[in-house]
Amino acid sequence: MRLQTFYKIYYKHRIKKAKKLLKIYLFFVIPIKYFLNLRYTKKKVNLENYSSNNKFLFEKNLNFLFEFFESDKGEKFVNQYDQPIKRDSNLKVQGHNYAKFYDEYFFEKKNKQLNILEIGSFYGNAAAALYFYFKNAEIYSADIFPDLFSYTSDRIKNFYVDSSSEKSISQNILKRDKKFEIIIEDACHAYKDQIISLFMLFPILSSGGIFITEELDFPDTRADMNLNNEKPTLRDILLSIKSGENFENPLISRDQKDYFLKNFDKISILKGNHNEIAIIKKK
Repeated sequence: MRLQTFYKIYYKHRIKKAKKLLKIYLFFVIPIKYFLNLRYTKKKVNLENYSSNNKFLFEKNLNFLFEFFESDKGEKFVNQYDQPIKRDSNLKVQGHNYAKFYDEYFFEKKNKQLNILEIGSFYGNAAAALYFYFKNAEIYSADIFPDLFSYTSDRIKNFYVDSSSEKSISQNILKRDKKFEIIIEDACHAYKDQIISLFMLFPILSSGGIFITEELDFPDTRADMNLNNEKPTLRDILLSIKSGENFENPLISRDQKDYFLKNFDKISILKGNHNEIAIIKKK
């Protein structure tokens, strides 16, 4: 983890709100906190080497793997969003419990040769779980902080993308000229990010592929994910499509809208322990 990443994740929001004296104190203490945390930061793990001693993981279901690698997609996980020095590996908190949905949709694909795109990889915990579940898959894991990624593998490509930027999505994903059988959008969960990610990336989803948007309800339930309370949110749009109603949104071009409506097969909106997830199957 770079110092700049540490600052942006744990202190940038505090600096914005702080008064002058507190800002001075924080700017002084941040480098000290950073070096103290380095000792507790996850070390990179080579999954090829790791798997040779842990072959049993290739036979496990997704909830086991998500919990094993501390991903919040499982039923319980060690809170990865705390500063590393504050984490208690013996204390697990309730996760999203999305694994039960993933297993249902992914099981028939698990032994196939696939390209999987994950946006919002963070430490790479979910990517490590997917590595063992999809033993023949190439996994493309993107994040705004790729230096956090804790795993290396011949089957995993980790790279930068800013999911709030059409330019970044185009340059870092679309220009790869790849088709993906599964796309998981688990990045910022903000109003704009969710909409442009789905409608820009749906064309590179393979026929019969699955597009997933996690925490679908954030722009409807959290003010910080939709600062101007803009409508319709992606949740509104998907509900409109499911009910056969028209929708318009300035972030979606006419071509993007027409392509989606012609090519989606099924939209499911499901509730995990805390939040909603959208699972969209392509024709």
